[in-house]
Amino acid sequence: MLSAESFWTYSLRAAPEGGRITRILAAAISAADPGASVRQFVQRDGEMLTISGEVYNLQLFRHVILLGIGKASISMSGALAEILGDRLSTGLVIAKHATRVSPVFSTENCSHSSLTIFMGGHPVPDGRSLEAGKKITELVSGLQADDLLFCLISGGGSALVTAPVEGVTLSDIQVLTSMLLAYGARIDEINTLRRHLDRIKGGGIVKMSNAATIVSLILSDVVGNSLEAIASGPTAPDPTSCAEALSILEKYELGNRIPISILHSLRTSPETPKPGDPVFKKVQNVIVGSNLQAAQSALAQAGMEGFHPYLLQSNLQGEARHTGSELANTLRHARLTGVPVPGPACIVAGGETTVTLRGNGKGGRNTELALAAVSEIADFPGVMLVTLATDGEDGSSEAAGAVVTSETFHRAAGLDMHPADYLERNDSYSFFSALDDLLKPGPTETNVNDLAFLFIF
Repeated sequence: MLSAESFWTYSLRAAPEGGRITRILAAAISAADPGASVRQFVQRDGEMLTISGEVYNLQLFRHVILLGIGKASISMSGALAEILGDRLSTGLVIAKHATRVSPVFSTENCSHSSLTIFMGGHPVPDGRSLEAGKKITELVSGLQADDLLFCLISGGGSALVTAPVEGVTLSDIQVLTSMLLAYGARIDEINTLRRHLDRIKGGGIVKMSNAATIVSLILSDVVGNSLEAIASGPTAPDPTSCAEALSILEKYELGNRIPISILHSLRTSPETPKPGDPVFKKVQNVIVGSNLQAAQSALAQAGMEGFHPYLLQSNLQGEARHTGSELANTLRHARLTGVPVPGPACIVAGGETTVTLRGNGKGGRNTELALAAVSEIADFPGVMLVTLATDGEDGSSEAAGAVVTSETFHRAAGLDMHPADYLERNDSYSFFSALDDLLKPGPTETNVNDLAFLFIF
């Protein structure tokens, strides 16, 4: 996990509280450590595995197979492989980055030379994602009823892996995904469509597993931890219908803008398996980490650093620029009234906002949220707003978020930069880059949504 020093920016260096704040940010990321999360939920005693109250006798299974999908899949898979040891038969891991491969994947250090890592495309699936989908289909379709499959699922899995239904191409999925992102669709809406257009998602892995026993250990990156939404629910029942997927296209008026194959498939394809379907009788889905866990760890660290901690909410959603303005107002109100908590304070909100593209600038939802707060807290001393994507990446940029203080507006004005202009063209990255106030910790190898920190000094 990342050190506190990974989070330094101009404003954090300048603030007397900067060191304390960076330790709070680091604590939030550390709480979502994928390997530690797996180890917390999986205990082995000889041949017996206990996972969230369920017990599995490894001797009863022909093969034990590992399948990792998502941004945190390498760390999660490494931890589980170490627990399983020589009981692990083979494994396949689909990730976005391979910046820090666990020693368990090295043939010099472990006998599991059959563990294979593939990189997929993100946030829009690409040819690597399609190849990963084929590899997963081959692996899962070869299972038998006396096999045990461990699925290690984390955010990003929806794009990193794709296996389009018949009649739909990779290009079709790319166009749909890009348009949904551009129009500001929520991640749960995007994943509803993905589940009905992909053979792996929406319980697809369970359908093709030939009644094998499946245990999914899941690191949640969605508000509310809905199983069907995390990586589009490859091992979970899908409560949504094709009709609901079509209604999302209608909501964003995309019916005439997307490939006709998408519409045809949604109108004619069979439904995904629903809650109560007997196909899930040998499946255990376990949430091992979430946004709330990261927020609570940050608040605990804030208390140790001398701040009054307060959790504002963990279901933050909506347009990033509107949310940024609302959080800035909350920060101002708290500074003036001591409500909901007196200063010095650290108020935390977790969730995931969206951005509707209006211009051709660079940035993501966290930096845009921060940009929307700049004017709101100008000339309002003693406060700071920090946004953080827990995966270390915000949209298509390498920034994870940004830092805003009462001085940000005037520093920008000195460079003839006006927040409203940058906001209009969705160019939040350029704005904060010029001020050296982008958080750039690098990929964290985890993903439990975003956090916004409101500090009162």
